[in-house]
Amino acid sequence: MIRFKPGAPRGVRPRLLSRVRSLAVPTAWGTVAVAYRLTCPLARDDAIGARLVSSAVLCAVGTGIVLHIRRRMLREVRQARRIAEAAQSVLLRPPPPRVDGLAVAAVHLSADRGARIGGDLYEVTATEHGVRAVIGDVRGHGLGAVRTGAAVLGSFREAAHDEPDLAGVLRRLERALDRHLRERAHGEHEPADGAGTPVAEEFVTVLLLEILPDGEVRVLNCGHPWPYLLTGAGAEPLTRAEPLPPLGPFPLPGELPTTAPGRLRPGDTLVLHTDGAEEARDAEGRFFPLRGVLAEAARERPQTPHVVLRTVLAALVRHTAGPPKDDVALLILRNERCSSPAHQTHSVPRSATADR
Repeated sequence: MIRFKPGAPRGVRPRLLSRVRSLAVPTAWGTVAVAYRLTCPLARDDAIGARLVSSAVLCAVGTGIVLHIRRRMLREVRQARRIAEAAQSVLLRPPPPRVDGLAVAAVHLSADRGARIGGDLYEVTATEHGVRAVIGDVRGHGLGAVRTGAAVLGSFREAAHDEPDLAGVLRRLERALDRHLRERAHGEHEPADGAGTPVAEEFVTVLLLEILPDGEVRVLNCGHPWPYLLTGAGAEPLTRAEPLPPLGPFPLPGELPTTAPGRLRPGDTLVLHTDGAEEARDAEGRFFPLRGVLAEAARERPQTPHVVLRTVLAALVRHTAGPPKDDVALLILRNERCSSPAHQTHSVPRSATADR
């Protein structure tokens, strides 16, 4: 009889009972096998028929034990998968369908089989400073890239609400990334200078986007692909300005030029993406024509973020004939705010930029 002390910690009793139950079936089968061997006359008979019967009994006992262990392992795997999916959804949260008048859709395809997240990251949130979004790409794959992406996302989720301008948000991301990489280097017992180590070579491309209530768009870009603007005329890069270097290898400059390409008119759509979308190749080595696919999606009606997303994903899977070899993230924002004179001033130019 198992007795527990009144002051035993919570969780000890369920864990111990679970272990006892897990041993009950194998113990029962083993008892049957031992009892058969010791008490049944056939088990002590050397005749061929008796041996066959004994072998069949022992085989049945062994099969029962194996099946029980297999069922238990499958239950544990399913439970671990549910826990992992919950943790992944916390790290890379699905965005709400609408954020302050903007329709939103997003997807992430991981290059690691069985994973829902990887080195790509995105987030969109409404703040008192406007709608702010981030999309980024961590160098590499695996758990290291996931942890780095989580550090950057965690910093953005706070800084987006705290900092009055995008420059302040970007500097917060840089400090968070630097702190995370130093902690990783310390945990992995790397040299003090860190030169030449995988952690020292790690970097993150980041694009910060801000959409004000009147539709004005402001962007800060650190080595990331520029978003595409979808209008009735097709799909064009939001701007062709030169981005800053990625976060990690080099410190940010003293002055951060914020690109302000214009306003996002009602009905216009921005498609933020990682380089895995444009660099996906087919069997002959040809790159995925993301801009052409987006131009086709811009002509579809209704042109909602989910329609654009489905169009791109279907074309991407056809192009690569299966899952992509690199992580792919897409974040789509469509202005569905009511038209007003402020919104109608001008659309986002497709070639000119204004630096602040």
